Amino acid sequence: MSNLPSRWSSMIGKPVADIDTPALVIDLDAMKRNLVRMSEFAKKHGIRWRPHAKMHKCATLAKIQAKAGAVGICVQKTSEAEAMVAAGVVDVYISNEVIAPAKLARVAALAKTAAAQGGQLAIAVDSGEGVIRLAKAMTEARKGSGVGTVIDVFVEIDVGHGRCGVEPGSAALNLVLEIRKHPALNFAGLQAYNGMAQHVRSAADRRDAITKAVEAVLMTRHLIEGQGIPVGLVTGAGTGSMLLEAASGVYGELQAGSFLFMDADYAKNERDAAQPQFEHALFVKAQVMSTHPGHVVCDAGHKSHAIDSGLPLVHALEGEGPLDYFNGGDEHGILRPAAGSTYLPALGRTVWLIPGHCDPTVNLHDVMIGVGGGLRKGVVQRIFKVDARGAMT
Repeated sequence: MSNLPSRWSSMIGKPVADIDTPALVIDLDAMKRNLVRMSEFAKKHGIRWRPHAKMHKCATLAKIQAKAGAVGICVQKTSEAEAMVAAGVVDVYISNEVIAPAKLARVAALAKTAAAQGGQLAIAVDSGEGVIRLAKAMTEARKGSGVGTVIDVFVEIDVGHGRCGVEPGSAALNLVLEIRKHPALNFAGLQAYNGMAQHVRSAADRRDAITKAVEAVLMTRHLIEGQGIPVGLVTGAGTGSMLLEAASGVYGELQAGSFLFMDADYAKNERDAAQPQFEHALFVKAQVMSTHPGHVVCDAGHKSHAIDSGLPLVHALEGEGPLDYFNGGDEHGILRPAAGSTYLPALGRTVWLIPGHCDPTVNLHDVMIGVGGGLRKGVVQRIFKVDARGAMT
């Protein structure tokens, strides 16, 4: 907490009512229950979990997850990895491709730093050129130091997302063969993540999508192992589909991250009965700043929450009526009674918003305020710095 401005650290012990608005607030009780459920799920299925820190961008939360059983973290950006390692989180997987030579030099330097602290850096690749550039950067980093740092490399295959990743099968095998030519690179396994499946609303349709992903992984693994090359680990999965990857017997590691907070978009998914029941734990605290017949206006607009996955939901506490949130621009949110209701909060009343998408919402804030004891009568217990805020390179 010493690296936080005094205006934040002085909030510890104050009632939730004293939190200025708009502010990003974590319900610590709900978050802890989510952590327990995830830990128990992983133990039950005998599978590792490596949550995505791109979701919370916070080294303190990454360490809390590690204490709960996580083996490390995933990130998507080199600068995110740098922020985590600088804060003492040293088992980091950049589950994304890095191509620019300048960035790869940073990756190589970071691999040395993590190794020096007893950690390990890993990265994904999906092209032969990417492998060659990574090997060159790692080799350059070795010169003059005598330190033979090795980076773990996962070959990413496209299992339905239609984004990065080579085609399953022979294209993946060719990359594995290229990786094995370079002493500074260790082929660690396959990256097989279907992001599109995370927000497929029907449980049956999600099952179909992951079934196809598993088939692609099995075919690719069989081809690689047919060359006498072990596939150490298959990593992937997200909060929306992790039940299916865990049950497949093919995936050895889950990358689910959003389970910790659960946003409004995930709440729209039909829940599989065997999926852990994760709770909303991340909220934007807002205040009614203007009242009118038929609607009120709160002080939390798009600068306080991301809208790429839709507008936020309004979280009604006991005794409050349902409200719908409408676009009011950068600084304002328009609230109207939900269908069948006439409830409108009074001027100055607090309203709690569930962000549509937690990851980019967190990136808009310097800190997250941790509250224990509930959103109505709770007390500020912790302040979490968003260490990797704005880490985009």
